[in-house]
Amino acid sequence: MGIGSDLADARRSMGMTVGQLSARTRIREVLIQAIERNDFSQCGGDFYARGHIRNIAKIVGLDPEALVHRYDEQHGGVPLPVRASSVFQADMPLKIRERRSPNWTTAMAVALGIVVIFGVVRTMGGGDTPVADLRPMPVPAAQPPPPAGSNPGSPRRASSLAEERRRDIVVLEVRAKRTSWLDVQDAGGRRIFSGTLAAGRTSTWKAKAGMKVTFGDGGAVSLKVNGKSVGTPGRRGQVVNRSYEAPATKKR
Repeated sequence: MGIGSDLADARRSMGMTVGQLSARTRIREVLIQAIERNDFSQCGGDFYARGHIRNIAKIVGLDPEALVHRYDEQHGGVPLPVRASSVFQADMPLKIRERRSPNWTTAMAVALGIVVIFGVVRTMGGGDTPVADLRPMPVPAAQPPPPAGSNPGSPRRASSLAEERRRDIVVLEVRAKRTSWLDVQDAGGRRIFSGTLAAGRTSTWKAKAGMKVTFGDGGAVSLKVNGKSVGTPGRRGQVVNRSYEAPATKKR
């Protein structure tokens, strides 16, 4: 009779199935069946086979160490102990280099040699080392503008064109003292704004040539036209229509 047969007989005498033994030992049923046939090839080696034998023997009520001893006798004897020194012994001895202190004599000799070479170069090179001139270059004086009419593309001509362009625009700034409705259109009747201006808000609109404005409450707003304060356009609660022209338009 083999070890596996003894384990199988002990299991049956306890009324235990292979499945129940697998659940208690956490060993697969297929592996238990192979062990009970004395087939230990599926255990993965002698180490695991001994562990399975001990585990099953404890559950079925047999002596684990006696069964393991029988297994070793049947499978080549007890494995020899391994000495730790043989496991961790290095194949080749390690050579540890001694830490040497720096050779200060050699370092001082090298530094002295550098100083001597530098002095010889300065002596043979002559006078002082030239220094780059870092003074800023003089900035040419601004040229006075040419007289008016001498050049169509002169800055004075461009300034006069910009001034004429600004004079062709009316700028309306409206500040609401109370919430008020107003409608703003340019000289051609195109609506720029139509809605309510909340109390404390200030809005600015620009239009070419002129501007037409309807105020829902003439006393609720204060105005500036082209930067000049013109006060309120009407009385409190009065609906007022006003027209504002650009400075250039008024002269024509």
